[in-house]
Amino acid sequence: MSRLDDMPFAKVYPLYVAKVERKGRTKAEVDEVVTWLTGYDQRQLARHVADGTTFRDFFESADLNPRASLVTGVICGVRIEALDDELTANIRRLDKLVDEVARGRPMTKVLRAG
Repeated sequence: MSRLDDMPFAKVYPLYVAKVERKGRTKAEVDEVVTWLTGYDQRQLARHVADGTTFRDFFESADLNPRASLVTGVICGVRIEALDDELTANIRRLDKLVDEVARGRPMTKVLRAG
């Protein structure tokens, strides 16, 4: 169990947005990667932020993208694909996607298209 499991998604979401905006990217791009990963629409995403949903509940009710397993690599010094805990892996996948947006990677590559 990660210390992030019971942290409200709403506490981290503004940090994701601030991170990408500092690099010249947009909140809409953060929303795009979050909705791609979780299957939530914009209204559902806004509800989770407003309700203070924990990461655990956020991902338990998500319809994870079938291509989510293609999000691999190292985040916070840990290889995502080596994580045994699925919740922790999903949180790290989201971190990785946001990092890729902030680094200026094209959205087609971030979203593992084609």
